[in-house]
Amino acid sequence: MKRLEGKVALVTGGARGIGRAICEAYVAAGAKVAVADRLAEEAGETAAALGENAMALAMDVTDLGAIAAGVAEVEAKWGAIDILVNNAGIFTMASIEEITLEEYRRQYDINVAGTLFTIKAVVPGMKRRGSGAIINFSSQAGRRGEPNVTLYCSTKAAVISITQSLALELAPNGIRVNAIAPGVIETPMWDVVDGLFARYENKPVGQKKREVGEAVPLGYMGSPEEVAAPCVFLASDEARYITAQTLNVDGGNWMS
Repeated sequence: MKRLEGKVALVTGGARGIGRAICEAYVAAGAKVAVADRLAEEAGETAAALGENAMALAMDVTDLGAIAAGVAEVEAKWGAIDILVNNAGIFTMASIEEITLEEYRRQYDINVAGTLFTIKAVVPGMKRRGSGAIINFSSQAGRRGEPNVTLYCSTKAAVISITQSLALELAPNGIRVNAIAPGVIETPMWDVVDGLFARYENKPVGQKKREVGEAVPLGYMGSPEEVAAPCVFLASDEARYITAQTLNVDGGNWMS
């Protein structure tokens, strides 16, 4: 029997990068997967590549109506959502002089409110069944501050706090809530991050990416697949006694 046989998962930000790797790993582990992303065309491509056990959802996690409609569509097709992965997120940089209210709201709307209100949408169904696994995505940036990354770091710290509080609230209902804090992972987003660091640290494009990989104790940037594997574990019955935790998947960058 596969580790997630018979389970239904909703993965936000599932079209590419870490999200796509999670969707692939979940289908391989026996789950049915809803690939939810605001990039509807890419979500469709990912779902098509995964076959009959995947479906695509056009979902913007800042739109409560889109979240509700997506959850309803999955439940109508497959009857339940057993696993939620809150992977959708954005990264930007700004010095304190450059931070704007608009950018503050955008990062918090996606990284924090998107996580919170997607959980709110799936919880009623999980409560009815008396079980569920929720996995939120924080970051090593949620463990510490970084210069010029105030907004992003604070949103990812908030995700850790949300994870802890909701794990305690939902434990009596048999719902586990955990988080993953990735370190530096080789995804398309890192090309954007590298370009931002090049500007703020006055470095050639590509230098920051090389430096952070070399600084990892294990000596390299991680792959999306190396994040997806523990995401399968946290969703499985093997992790049935684990809740309220944030697992560092960062090659040793942060020790806790």
